[in-house]
Amino acid sequence: MTRRVVAFGGGKGLAASLRALRTLDAEVTAVVTVADDGGSSGRLRATRPLVPPGDLRKALIALSDGDRELRAVFGHRFAGEDEIAGHAVGNLMLVALMERFADPVAALDAAAAMLGAHGRVLPMATEPLDIEADVELGGETVVVRGQHHVAVSTGTVRHVRLAPAEPRACAEAVEAVSRADWLVFGPGSWYTSVIPHLLVPELRRAIEASPARRIVVLNLSKENETAGLSLAGHLGALAEYAPGLTIDVVLADTQATGEPDPVLRAAQSLGARLLLAGVAEPDLPDRHDPAALAAALTTVIEQDEVG
Repeated sequence: MTRRVVAFGGGKGLAASLRALRTLDAEVTAVVTVADDGGSSGRLRATRPLVPPGDLRKALIALSDGDRELRAVFGHRFAGEDEIAGHAVGNLMLVALMERFADPVAALDAAAAMLGAHGRVLPMATEPLDIEADVELGGETVVVRGQHHVAVSTGTVRHVRLAPAEPRACAEAVEAVSRADWLVFGPGSWYTSVIPHLLVPELRRAIEASPARRIVVLNLSKENETAGLSLAGHLGALAEYAPGLTIDVVLADTQATGEPDPVLRAAQSLGARLLLAGVAEPDLPDRHDPAALAAALTTVIEQDEVG
């Protein structure tokens, strides 16, 4: 029986989990954040009321097993200093498809067919969103607006929220969650790529109510937005934004975790067991190795389903 797996996130972190998941015997759905306001995506959403394409493009490429040259072109970023400099071809293609279909889901399905994607890519909401954070900086708390600014902030993030505060979830994403056998959170930028899914009320309720098993894949290294937040604190943050969320398995890299007891206790507080495995690339310890991550995820799924 083919398992149904839904992975949540955005950017490079989600792409890492998707490259691993696409090798499994699974029907994979990626649910992607839509608050990116930096780089090419930021420039495009400033002129068009469409969901930002950058993280969606990365997810499509990660799931793709189609024509290699087409994938390369889809990911190509224009050089130079003119008006198209810095834009990725795939971003422009997605914007064109969204305008043609007037529906981001239809546009993403069309792009997935072009790229030969092994799975589906969906936005967490069908309207572009913004992220705001209360950041402690220099002894005072300031409001930082915009995903990019929150991600590069040098202060300590105390709270994040979406604007608008209660966006409507993508209906297809909610349906995928309700039908899933497994839900996968992380790796990725915790406050700007992983937690935002829990800030969409309908999507959070679907996640909490889903009969699926849930796995959290912890990060390998710290980022600006999570400076001062331990790996155990990453798990605590999930509980803060979704008190009704329970987790079955927490997957962490053996070397990145260090002393495992705090992470073990945090995992147990969410109802999860902790699995330590070597999932980083040998020469790049801050990057997940797709084959090693796939092997660890296979172990998790097989052990839990047998149990």
